[in-house]
Order: sequence, then structure tokens, then C-alpha cells
Amino acid sequence: MDRMREDDGASVPADGDGYVPPYPYRHPEQPSVIKLIGLARKSFLSVWPAMAFSRPLLRIAVLKKQIFICNSPDTVQEAFVRKHEIYQRKSAQMRHALEPLIGDGLFISDKETWRVRRRIVAPIIHASKVPDFFPAMAETVLERREAWRRLGADAPVDVLREMAHLTAEIICRTIFGRQLGRDYAGEVVESFTAYQRHIDQIDVQSLLGLPDWFPRFRGRAIRRSVRRIDAVLDEIITSYEARKRDGETSVIGGLLEARDEDGTPLTREAIRNEASVIFMAGHETTANTLAWAWFLLSQAPKARARLHAELDTVLAGRTPEFDDIARLPYTRAVIEETLRLYPPVPILAREALADDRIGGWEVPKGSLVLVAPWLLHRNPTLWERADHFEPERFLGGARGGQSKFGYVPFAIGPRICAGLSFGLTESILSLAILAQAFDPQLQEGADIQPVCRLTLRPGDALPMRLRAR
Repeated sequence: MDRMREDDGASVPADGDGYVPPYPYRHPEQPSVIKLIGLARKSFLSVWPAMAFSRPLLRIAVLKKQIFICNSPDTVQEAFVRKHEIYQRKSAQMRHALEPLIGDGLFISDKETWRVRRRIVAPIIHASKVPDFFPAMAETVLERREAWRRLGADAPVDVLREMAHLTAEIICRTIFGRQLGRDYAGEVVESFTAYQRHIDQIDVQSLLGLPDWFPRFRGRAIRRSVRRIDAVLDEIITSYEARKRDGETSVIGGLLEARDEDGTPLTREAIRNEASVIFMAGHETTANTLAWAWFLLSQAPKARARLHAELDTVLAGRTPEFDDIARLPYTRAVIEETLRLYPPVPILAREALADDRIGGWEVPKGSLVLVAPWLLHRNPTLWERADHFEPERFLGGARGGQSKFGYVPFAIGPRICAGLSFGLTESILSLAILAQAFDPQLQEGADIQPVCRLTLRPGDALPMRLRAR
């Protein structure tokens, strides 16, 4: 057989040309509601029965909440694009999990607040701005490469932690400016990590039909993390206002200079919220993507050899420049295939603001409507050898052979990630610079399995050895 059995989540070679990386157990039948909630508290990836991957539209009931899962290009386009006005609101779970941290930030706001903020924030991190951020990105990755060299031959490292610190440093320097980014990166990363560790993964109150205003418990650890992040961001904003450095592009600078349609600047709280959103969206997701890419490459010798050949031919040992990113199609394909198999946010959940129909099914107001990249990207009716790691499927102009509504690692529609180009460029650049010098190998005996709480990670650590090329 050229695919693993549907109920087998073990990592095994598929054949001479492909590699099937690990995935969780796929239930032969839909789990009971009690079991479903218990599984979801541990990892959202563990709740899906085998049949869910190939169905174009699914409907389940969890307590008092109707949940609809769009799992075809047509239903994804219908819900998230054509009917954006009905399905623009993020799920109660997402809003209540993140509101203490990002307030009314772009990621969880909707309606008029979202419209105004999107118009202000999107140009600051638009694709056209990425060349301005590129020097800070490259500088940070080169520093990480030199730090790896200082560790010595075959040094053991936790690559998940390494990528978390790398992407945090990049996002801090691009948000806050190079010097302030260096000064504050560690404090912000530690606080965000603590927050994610303690926040609830399931909003049981909403599943029971309780209203948004019903109080949610926030533990002391969560409140402490929020206070630390707010204090750091306030200090950074004050420092930036005082220094007003010239000639350097930073997100904080853009937010301070931004004006709404009436010429009104953002409030200090709004600037802090949007800086938190950009850090959260740009740090954890890219770190996870890079960690998964290193793991996949370590298990796929042919893909690794092709990546190295491209880097050696195109770059010939020099540091990539911005224009080189377009000349590294296989490096990009590795990242895109990694995003297909392990999308950093594997479930995109929205709340129906009105009664509606999707795919001919009645969707009552208040229902949850999900697009699950974890399912969509592994749907065997859309993707050949759907569980295989095959970067070649993203070479050329076919985009994996799919409609753009069948591949949505950055979401889709009006709420598509504003930092898409930033994140892709950062991932390709980081992989290119580090893979020029290193070929990390998984430590013997390590068992890597995907786990999803707020984001999809390779467990709590990724132990590897830094084999020099």
C-alpha cells in the first residue's frame, strides 16, 4: 500500500519516493461528546474520525452547539468568501482565549472595529513592505547560524525552542526596531509562552449556550502574563516615541504614524493590542512551521538532497538577498508542503451571525462554522497521496493542483492573514540560511507527534543534533 492505514498514526516510509510523517489516531466512528471534549482539551487533532477527511461538509452537535465543518473548495469559498458578512466573527473559544491578551485586536475583532483596523494595519505589513524588513530578518538568522557554529560538532539542540527564539527575535526587531527588539525579545517570548500554557482550550460555557457576557475564569498566571506583556509594550512604545529613529522601518513606527479615515491616530491601547496580534501571529506560527520543516527534511533524504542542491547552486555560499527568494522554488515548496501537512492553525472557527444555508444545509444563528486546514489539506479526494511529504507537488504554477480554496494555511477571504508574505519570506529565508551550513538530524529514540492546543506543534520539544554540512 502507498499510504498508511487510516487508523495508524505511526511514522513509516511510504515507498522509495515518499515519506509519511506522523499523525494522530483516526477514529473509525465519531467519538461520543464526552470523549470528544476530553480529547479536544489535550489536542484538537485527536477528535477526528477517519471519514471526516473525505467528506465535503460535516455536521456534529456538541452539547447545545451545532458545528458545521467545510471541507471542500466550494464550501470553503461559500462560507469564508461569499458569505463573509455572516461568518466574519471568530468563535467564542478563540475570542475568550485571546481577549485578555490582545483586547480588540485585529485577530478577534469583527464588524466596524475590524474594518477600520484592517485598513490601518494591513498596509504596515503588506507584501510591499517586506523588502524593508528583510535586512533585519537576514541579520537575525545569520546571528543564529553563528551561534549554532559555536556550539560545536553534532551539538544537541531543541530545534523547536531554537526556532521559537529565532522567530521571536525577528518579529521583535521588525515590530520594535532592531535595538529595542534585541532588548525586549526574551521578556515578550517568555510571557507569551506562559500565557499559552495556562489558557483554556475549550470554552465550555459557549458549548452550553451561555452568552458572551457570562464571566470566564482567568487564573493568576494568565493575569500575570498579560500584565508583563502590557508593561513591556508600553515601555517599548514610550522608548520609540522618545527616540524616533530615522531610516528604519518598524511596525511600531507605522502604528504610531497611522491615521483612520477621519485622521485620528490609534490610541495607546490600540497600538499595544495590534502589536500583540502581530507578535502572536508572526512568532509562534512561523516557529512551528520551521520546526516541522526541519523534522520532515531529517526523515526524507531525497527532499533534503534536492534542497541542498538548490541552495548550493543558486546561492553558492553567499547570504540570500531579497530577490533570491523568488529563485528558490524548491525551498519555498518545502515550506508550502510543511504548511499543508502541519498548518500552524489547523482549525479556523467562526460563529454564524444569522440563520443561513451552506451546501444546502440549514445553519442556525449562533452555530460554529469551521474550516479545518488539518482536514482540508489531507482530504484524499483533493490531494493525491495526501499524507505523504512531497514538496514537488508545489513546484510550477499548479499550487499543489488545487483551487486556492483547497489550501488555506493562512486562512482565506477578507480575513486572510495580513502578514502572509512576511511569514512566507521569513520561513524561506531562515531555512535557506541555516540549511546552507547545517543538516540537523533527529536524535535517536525521539518520538515526534503532532499536538494542537492554540497552535500545532511537534510536541513540547524537537531534539536534534546539528550536523554541519
